[in-house]
Amino acid sequence: MPELVYPPVVAAAKTMFRVLDLKITVEGAHHVPRTGGAVMASNHVSYLDFIFCGLGAQESKRLVRFMAKQSVFTHKVSGPLMRGMRHIPVDRRAGAGSFASAVSALRSGEVVGVFPEATISRSFQVKELKSGATRMASQAGVPVLPVALWGGQRLWTKGRPRTLTRRHVPITIIIGEPMDPTAYEDPNVMTADLKTRLTALVDRAQREYPDSPTGPDDAWWQPCHLGGTAPTLEEAAELEVRRRAAAKDPWA
Repeated sequence: MPELVYPPVVAAAKTMFRVLDLKITVEGAHHVPRTGGAVMASNHVSYLDFIFCGLGAQESKRLVRFMAKQSVFTHKVSGPLMRGMRHIPVDRRAGAGSFASAVSALRSGEVVGVFPEATISRSFQVKELKSGATRMASQAGVPVLPVALWGGQRLWTKGRPRTLTRRHVPITIIIGEPMDPTAYEDPNVMTADLKTRLTALVDRAQREYPDSPTGPDDAWWQPCHLGGTAPTLEEAAELEVRRRAAAKDPWA
């Protein structure tokens, strides 16, 4: 099937990044296979993460099919684009169908993008991971690539105003070594190892990041263990509980 939607969207994103002069650094792009299926499992700090994660596969000339919540596919603006790019809708109340679709895509040679934390981390630290990424990789017999993203939260993240016109922001993308599911007897053990690897990559991306907060009012995007004012993992979890209770929707 010809790709009529995805390439123009990628070109538009790259043009926007050039206009904003984002300082994008990609490390480990060679880990993305040029053929065959793979799962790219990324941390989640920004609403733009799917774009930056997808950029990590550009060197290998791969188009990543991301798993995203169903509401994005039913939106009148984003819906046609998501369907046109053949991303995979996720209904969290009936996830078996989404899981099967992802496994089928992997077996057919697609690269599938997953955010195993499920939602954006308000603490900007890696939360507990869902096991779906490793389970689908195990069923499809494909590798899992840990992906660390950093910097996108300064443009657009949960609980903060969008600053999509901000210029010169450094963006770090680190793709770790592939994880072979056949090396693990249990996907849950693989998930624990994925969290360890992802946490190490994110921590390195944070510590090596070329920018620092300009002052107390700008420290919100830095995790607390590095001197920032982002909430702790525990505080962030409590914020999520309150938000969902207010929305009266446990899947929000």
